Amino acid sequence: MTSSGWLRAEISDHEMTRTFAAIAPAAVLVAAVFYIDAFTTIESAIAVLYVVALLLAAPLLTRRGTVVFTVGCGALALVAYVIAHSDDVDVPSLLRLVVALPALTITSMLIQRTDLAHERLISANQALFESETRYRSIFEQSRVALWERDYSLVREFFHSLRSRGISDFRAYAAENPDIVVEAMSLIRTIDANGAARELLGLSPDEALPMSLYPYLSTETESILDMLDCVFCDRDRYEGKFRITSRDGTARDVLLSFPSDPSAFKRIAVGMFDITQRENTQRALRDAQAELATAARAATVGALSASLAHELNQPLGAIVVNAQTLLRWLDKNPPDLEAARHSAERMIRDGQRASDIILNARTILKPDKRILQDVRIDELVEETRAFMDHDLLRENVLLVTDVEKGLPTVNAVRIEIQQVLINLISNGIQALAGKAGGDRVIHIRLGQLVPDALSLTVRDTGEGISPAIMNRLFDPFFTTKPTGMGIGLSICRHLMEGIGGSLTATNHDLGGAVFEMTIPIRATQ
Repeated sequence: MTSSGWLRAEISDHEMTRTFAAIAPAAVLVAAVFYIDAFTTIESAIAVLYVVALLLAAPLLTRRGTVVFTVGCGALALVAYVIAHSDDVDVPSLLRLVVALPALTITSMLIQRTDLAHERLISANQALFESETRYRSIFEQSRVALWERDYSLVREFFHSLRSRGISDFRAYAAENPDIVVEAMSLIRTIDANGAARELLGLSPDEALPMSLYPYLSTETESILDMLDCVFCDRDRYEGKFRITSRDGTARDVLLSFPSDPSAFKRIAVGMFDITQRENTQRALRDAQAELATAARAATVGALSASLAHELNQPLGAIVVNAQTLLRWLDKNPPDLEAARHSAERMIRDGQRASDIILNARTILKPDKRILQDVRIDELVEETRAFMDHDLLRENVLLVTDVEKGLPTVNAVRIEIQQVLINLISNGIQALAGKAGGDRVIHIRLGQLVPDALSLTVRDTGEGISPAIMNRLFDPFFTTKPTGMGIGLSICRHLMEGIGGSLTATNHDLGGAVFEMTIPIRATQ
């Protein structure tokens, strides 16, 4: 803007002469109108012609200059009226003046409004130009593969399908496979940046392919997802594709674009090269598969070791009972009744060994385990009989405290017994090295909550060290020189398999306490 503040800012000082030359016709018209209105006897609305002068000058004036020009023309009109009618007041002339002044004011206001709208339009166009410049700069220089694509034709095609009553594009494509190729051929390429050309192996001056469909060596499912997104007018799309470049190199890309109905003629589509990530994930999946195989092998090994551990008890009992049987038979005369009891115990222990093997098979197979009603109080007494030999050998006293009238539980009998035997065996081992003092294992069975029984096994040993408490149930963790570290892990797994739990704490008076929570109705 000039120092006067009347002329537009874009008029420079060296153009001032030409500016005044351009505004001269308006000044001449103003002078002529003033002269005719003040010094002639022409009876007409001459002052209205100031509006024409204002319109001539307006393109060169600022809004402030327009106001000054308008005020000046109004003042000249008043002066001319005073000069021409100083002797008498002419009512028609006064009316013409009254009409001329509002016309001049209204014209000035319209010019101001038009000028303001013009400035806003210029500002908006400038912002649009700057935005387009930034967009083109980002588009061209980005290392992300960017495409400008026209989805308008395929969108119109989908509208025609919907007008025919088709609402499920996937189902329609399943019945008409050719529709996918037809729809993809309607998506046209407008432009692409250098990274996009590089992705397809195109030179900078090579013509862009109209359709990218020939380069998409991917499953039809990904293409169906993208077309279904456009068909359903969703907000945006993102999916994985495999692109095959000109030289045959395959790359995994993540394709995304905004689904904007107002801009379907020119949509920016981004392709992010995720080949390295996908290769890493594939390698990770392969490694996980190998690890799973190794884990299964380790599980089989652990189960084998567990079977050996669990079978050692009934097989040892069978041997002891067989030796007892021979002693009863060697008597003179033979004690057939005692021999019969030994034989019955051998049958019982043999059946237990068979049950252990059968249960191990159900763990390895995906079939559901066979649940049955089990009386835990009877199971405790039966387990005591199984463990009599080990208890006597280590001089350990087993004390039981069983509530009366406990309900039966729905579980796998052999699994509950396996866990109980394991806990009693661990208690015996904990007391084996104890010098002096009580060597007692307490078993308590009760119902602490309505839907589960609580079975605790407590020994009077040294208890569990805080350093190993958190790792006690970890597979292959053991503090025993010859231990496998799988017994407690399998026990917890068996209890959790029926919806129960197995926990360990130390008793206030010393020794370890293991608590089995046995649900009355087991889950599979």
